[in-house]
Amino acid sequence: QYSPESVAGADGELDPTEVTFPGCSCRSRSCAAPECPCLSRGHSYSSLGLLLAEQQQQQQPFSRPVFECNSLCSCGEGCQNRLVQRGLQLRLQVFRTPRKGWGVRALQPVPAGSFVCEYAGEVLGFAEAQRRIQAQSPEEPNYIIAVREHLHDGRVMETFVDPTRIGNVGRFLNHSCEPNLFMVPVRVDSMVPKLALFAAADIAAGEELTYDYSGRFRNFPGASREYRAPEEENSLRKPCYCGSRTCASFLPWDSSLFSTP
Repeated sequence: QYSPESVAGADGELDPTEVTFPGCSCRSRSCAAPECPCLSRGHSYSSLGLLLAEQQQQQQPFSRPVFECNSLCSCGEGCQNRLVQRGLQLRLQVFRTPRKGWGVRALQPVPAGSFVCEYAGEVLGFAEAQRRIQAQSPEEPNYIIAVREHLHDGRVMETFVDPTRIGNVGRFLNHSCEPNLFMVPVRVDSMVPKLALFAAADIAAGEELTYDYSGRFRNFPGASREYRAPEEENSLRKPCYCGSRTCASFLPWDSSLFSTP
């Protein structure tokens, strides 16, 4: 079932459509920092979208979160701080790849920093995400993504999204060890984030769109908690066909949803 944005999962634990953030009282057509409380919480968009290169150059130990203006804000629909919530604006095509099954490519040039699409699906709690992934056979494709945000105080926020039954075009995006997209959790109405994918570089029309499933890309070394499987477990892992110079040979592996208490 196609859904342009994430929905509450069958477990009913989280509702991504619930509005819990207060709105800003900005009277301008487009909010600006530092006056806008939404923008003062985190990173703001440039005219092109979200460019993280500047932030990396500053060598900040943590990236700043992204909070968009929401339905309770006084600013207009044309506010620059409303980007991901507007949804897909680009012409994308799902196509059959030679070795990787389905993939997604852009039918138009995509400038670096542009919002491309959301990875949408059912937002699940940990227990239901674990139940679903353990019920899968090794031959079945796994679409469940686990996103971990490491807070400055040591806490870790986890978001689980499953587009297997309900989702959007994002479910067809393939992994690459040298991707042209990066994923950022963007919050609009509540602490349940939208998993937004942005262009990491200028992308040509016809080029396949990919992101790094492990979260290594654009993260500081060691930020990823990807499980390093011993050699004997490599037979259980899916091979990677991204074809990049730095290909790791296998798709990223995360054991957290497979382990039992």
